[in-house]
Amino acid sequence: MTREETQERRLDTNLDTDLLKWIACAAMLCDHIGSAFFPEIPVFRWIGRLAFPLFCYCMTVGLLYTHDIRRYLGRLAVFTAVSQPFWILAFHPDDILGNLTNWNIFFTLFLSLLAMWGFKERKWWLFLACVVVLALFNFDYGYGGVVLMLIFYLCRRHRAAGAALYVLDYLPALWGGSLEDPLALVVGGHPVNWTIFALLALPFIYLPTKSGLRTPKWFFYVFYPAHLAVIAAVRSLAGLS
Repeated sequence: MTREETQERRLDTNLDTDLLKWIACAAMLCDHIGSAFFPEIPVFRWIGRLAFPLFCYCMTVGLLYTHDIRRYLGRLAVFTAVSQPFWILAFHPDDILGNLTNWNIFFTLFLSLLAMWGFKERKWWLFLACVVVLALFNFDYGYGGVVLMLIFYLCRRHRAAGAALYVLDYLPALWGGSLEDPLALVVGGHPVNWTIFALLALPFIYLPTKSGLRTPKWFFYVFYPAHLAVIAAVRSLAGLS
């Protein structure tokens, strides 16, 4: 590896990505359990807000450190597509056809990573195309994943700046809530949008840890469709639609 490549990949943020992926998977599982079985208890969904920024960060690390970005994108695309029917069965079994283009979150992550590859390689047409698709069609978080990945990528050697921009990205949640939203955090009668809980992911991203965890990479790909399949099966057995 050349000195220039080493400098390009060097991060001053947390490289303990196996630990971060475990935390993200646990938060996502909590979020999905709450959505599927306990919609009246918002704390499940609040905890779930950690998952998306952690996945965005880990994919940014992957963009910088992977030896073959095309294979990385290919693996992600396969498991994203495989997960779609399980996602529909887990959360919208009563309207399968109506949700065929209601994309699971990993479509957002795939397009965000593809956009960032375009940005990194100065393929501006690819970057812009992905952002436009995310903005115009039915993807959770829209182009929010690209915004997060840009922060992580551009501030990869400037922790303080990255953390400040990360906080600024979520600050609008303080005045973006609604009293009609059952998931809003109400403080003194003032509703705070529940996306504010994504700030809880900040220390995991910007404070380096050394857990020593080593998990086969395939586990994290399989976990997503597998846990959706379990949720779908339990809902079906319980007669929940």
